[in-house]
Amino acid sequence: MGNITLTDIKKNNYSLIYNLLYEQEKLSKQEIANQLHLSLPTVTQNLVALEEAGLIKKGGQFESQVGRKAVAYTICLQAGIGIGVEILKKQIRILAVDLKGRICGCTEQKLLYRNDDAYYKEIAGFVSTFIRESGFMKKQVLGIGFAVQGLTTADGQEIIFGKTLGYTGLKITALSRYLESPCMFLHDAKCAAATELWNRRDLTDAIYLSIGKHLGGAVIIGGQTVMGKQNHGGAVEHMTLIPKGRQCYCGKSGCMETYCSVNALLLEEETLEEFFTGLRDGDKEKKRRFDEYLDHLSTAVNNLHMVMDCDVILGGHMAPYLTEEDLQVLHEKVREKSAFPDEQDFIFLSESAKDSVPVGAALGFVKEFLEEI
Repeated sequence: MGNITLTDIKKNNYSLIYNLLYEQEKLSKQEIANQLHLSLPTVTQNLVALEEAGLIKKGGQFESQVGRKAVAYTICLQAGIGIGVEILKKQIRILAVDLKGRICGCTEQKLLYRNDDAYYKEIAGFVSTFIRESGFMKKQVLGIGFAVQGLTTADGQEIIFGKTLGYTGLKITALSRYLESPCMFLHDAKCAAATELWNRRDLTDAIYLSIGKHLGGAVIIGGQTVMGKQNHGGAVEHMTLIPKGRQCYCGKSGCMETYCSVNALLLEEETLEEFFTGLRDGDKEKKRRFDEYLDHLSTAVNNLHMVMDCDVILGGHMAPYLTEEDLQVLHEKVREKSAFPDEQDFIFLSESAKDSVPVGAALGFVKEFLEEI
């Protein structure tokens, strides 16, 4: 290891002070000095530098019984903004998150997918309009993440497997040529898992199932999603559940996708809202369908649990409709199939299912920005 220089120490102090303010939100100069065991001149110098960089600001004053009131410092939440775009077959959802990962603007546009330049130009136009109308300046926008139902290269520059909408081989330049900020593609299920990890800092090992119109998955080990050698780690949707079963869009048959996705549960043109409203009202046909669906899902969950022996988190568009009673039924079905007597529950609903995909698409840029301070 090389010698630590004065520049390294200054950079470290700068980062320490910012990170302390990030975690505690509002502190006085003296409180910062006390907590970090730094001199007041050092703290003052770094606060001035952080303020000049637009990263922090004075946020009022603390009450004091005697003497002058201490100035409170806080971070500028919108010093950097991440943009996330979820591309679906019939619409796109665009949102912005601040440095805490909180949504600070969103919009949805009806737009039928088509693989041509006019479509990508239209998406870029919607994104540019959203950024402008939200009042964000170019320097604030850290990057734009496009969440897709497919596998991407590690650098997010190309979709390498995208049979759901037929965009295998699509390069990010189809969109980035019309935009001013860095752009990248991201797998939608990995985005959802990233949001879960952001909101649950205690999460270490888990399997994340994103149950939307299509199924997706992510394997989380040590608080990180595992991508694997060829970047398709966690693609549980194409594990064979029923040999020679239903035809899958991937060209194979019997995949988990064809039994555990939202499309596998719903009839043509039926919505999740309609299905679960009928189910909760006692519709016998919907109850039969849901019971069959849970049978298949329990087989899939049991197989995954046998391999990983960790929590299984259910997210995606279906998660908000599921109840604790549904989870208990699922647990019982899994226990009937399991070789081991698991006493503790290990299947949980996502704590951040709503907008988890576009939020996760934006968070990567925010995380990178924070790590560089």
